[in-house]
Amino acid sequence: MKANPQELIARIRKDPYLSREEKSQLIESLRKTKRYGLVWEEKREEVEERQRDRIPVLTEVKERAIVSDAADAPNHILIEGDNLDALVALTYTHEGNIDVIYIDPPYNTGKKDFRYNDSYVDTEDSFRHSKWLSFMERRLLIAKKLLSSQGAVFISIGDDELCNLKLLCDEILGENNFIENYVWESTFRPDNSSPILRRNAEFVLCYAKNKANISYFRGVSSKTEGMPSLTKGKEKLKQITFPANCVKTTLPDGLYKKGLKDNGKQLKWELVNDARVKNGIFITEVVLKGHSYWATDKKVVEELASGTEIWIKSESFVPYYKKNKESISRPTKILDADIVNDYLFANAQINGVFGTPVFNNPKPTSLISFLCNFTDNPNATILDFFAGSGTTLHATMALNAEDGGHRQCILVTNNENRICEEVTYVRNKKVIEGYVNARGETVKGLTANSLRYYRTDFIGRDKTAQNRRALAAASADLLCIREGAYKELGIFGSLKLKPSVARYFTGNDKHILLILNENAIEYFIREIEGMDNPAKLKVYVFSPGDYAYDDEFMDVADRVELCAVPSSIYNAYEKVLPKRVRDAGEEESDDFAEGGRSGLLGDAGDFCDRGAEDPERNVNDVEE
Repeated sequence: MKANPQELIARIRKDPYLSREEKSQLIESLRKTKRYGLVWEEKREEVEERQRDRIPVLTEVKERAIVSDAADAPNHILIEGDNLDALVALTYTHEGNIDVIYIDPPYNTGKKDFRYNDSYVDTEDSFRHSKWLSFMERRLLIAKKLLSSQGAVFISIGDDELCNLKLLCDEILGENNFIENYVWESTFRPDNSSPILRRNAEFVLCYAKNKANISYFRGVSSKTEGMPSLTKGKEKLKQITFPANCVKTTLPDGLYKKGLKDNGKQLKWELVNDARVKNGIFITEVVLKGHSYWATDKKVVEELASGTEIWIKSESFVPYYKKNKESISRPTKILDADIVNDYLFANAQINGVFGTPVFNNPKPTSLISFLCNFTDNPNATILDFFAGSGTTLHATMALNAEDGGHRQCILVTNNENRICEEVTYVRNKKVIEGYVNARGETVKGLTANSLRYYRTDFIGRDKTAQNRRALAAASADLLCIREGAYKELGIFGSLKLKPSVARYFTGNDKHILLILNENAIEYFIREIEGMDNPAKLKVYVFSPGDYAYDDEFMDVADRVELCAVPSSIYNAYEKVLPKRVRDAGEEESDDFAEGGRSGLLGDAGDFCDRGAEDPERNVNDVEE
C-alpha cells in the first residue's frame, strides 16, 4: 500500500538513524507533493528522550489512599508525574477502555502558561507553535489508543492554538470523527483592557474515536413546562389523527360534531370527524386539521409512546401537549454561562473548598459535568491528563451523586509547586470526606468514592535479567489498576505469601495472583486444585518471554487465565515508546533463554510457608 506524503514525513521525523540535516532535506522534498495538512518543525522533548533509556511504572502512595466503606464505590486514580510518562503506563492498564477524555492543556498564549523542557515559551520564541504542536502530538497519539470504540475527547483551548489544534486532531483522530467546536461563554465580565474587543469565550473541541459508533450523544435533559399548543402559524395546514382513548379533555361528556371551530383567533382548528367524550377522555378517534408542527401521524404515535399527553381544553379544539418524561435536547454549539457557569463561579467554588485562593482560573465543575454527560454511559471511565486543580474528578463524583452513576475518573498532573499534593489531592480529599466552606457552612462529603494516589517511577529499558525482574515486581500496582482489584491478602489457600515470591489481590469480583518466582508454580497449582472457588483466577506469572507456563497449568487450565509478565507490559509499551538509538552492533543483554525456569531464586521452600502449620493463619480466617 502506497504511503501518503504525511505518513512518510512522520516516519522520517521518527527515524533514529537519520541526521537532522537528512530529515530536513527529505521532508523538504516531500513538501512539494503535499497538498493539504499541518507541517511544523518537530522539537525534541526531554521527557521523551529519557524514555529511550527508561520505562515508566506506577507506584502507589498507600498512606494517601482514601477507601470508602461503600462496597461498590468507584476507585478513582490520581497520578503524580509527567503526563507523557503516565500515558505510557496507562497503555498497559487502560488501552481501549477510556470512554471520555477531557483535557485543558496550556493555551500557549506566550504569557508563561506553557513550559517546554523546563523553560517558558514566550511570544518571541520563533518555534513557539512548533514546540506546542510537538508537545500535543505525542500525547494525543497515545490518548487515541486509550479511547474505547465509543469514546470521545474534549479539549479546552483558546484562540492562540485553536486552528493548529483542529488540524492536528484532524490528522490524529480523523477529520470524519470531528463532532463540534463548542464555544463556551467563559465569563459574564470580560476583560476591558484590549482596545479591540472584550474576549468572553473559549472553545472546546470534540472528536470521537469512531463517530459511527456513537449511537447516542446526549445533551440537556428537560421536561416541558406548562402545556404548549401544537399550533404553529408558519407550518402548512395538516391533518393529524389521534387514536381513541388517548386525548384527554376538560370538556363534559357528550358527542361533538365535526366542523371548523372558533377560538377567536385567525388560526383555527377543524374537527374532521364527530368525536365523543366520556369521563374526561375522547373514546373515539379525534381527527384534526390545522397549522401544526407535528407533521405526521407517525409523530403522534411516537410522542404518545414516550409518555406525552394530548389535551383539548375547550370547544375550540386547539390541541395541547404535555411531556411527562424528560426529553433530551442536543447541545448547541454555544455553551452559555447560564448552563455551565463561568470562571467567577469556578474560582468561588474551589476557594470555598480551601477557604482561601489556591488556584487561578480553574474550570467550573458544571462545564466538565455537562461535557461528560454527553455520552449516555453512567459507568464511563473518564481521563484528564492535564488535571490542574482536579476539577474533573470533583465533577465526576458530583455527577455520580446526582444520577446514581458509577463513573471512574483518572487524573494525571505534575507536582510543580506541589500542586498535586497540596491542591489536586487535598481538594478531592475534602470533597470525599466533607469540609466547612469559606462561609462556615458544613458541606457533606461524597463518601461513596475511593481515591488512590500514585507516582511515576522508572526502570531501565534494557531487557536485562535485573530489569525484567524489577519490572515484574513493579507490575503489582499496574495490575491492581488494570484489574480494579486492590485488596491484598497475605494468604493464598494454605500458603502464607512472601511479597518477593507472590502477591494475591481481590476486589471487583476478581482474584489476581502475581507469581514473581516461577520456581513456586507447582505449589500454587496444588493449591488451586484443592480450592472450591467458582471464580476464574487471573494468574500473572514471571517469565523470561511470552510463555506463561501453560503446560504446567494444564491440569487447572479451566480455572485460570494466564498472562506472562513483564513481556505483556513490554508489548504494550513498545507501541508508544520512542525508538531507541543504539550503537552499531550493540545488542540488549539478556540473561534468560526464551522459556524455562531460571532457578535464580533458590528452592521453592524458601518462599512459601504452609498456613496449616499455624492454625491462626489459615485461609478460612481471611475475609474476602
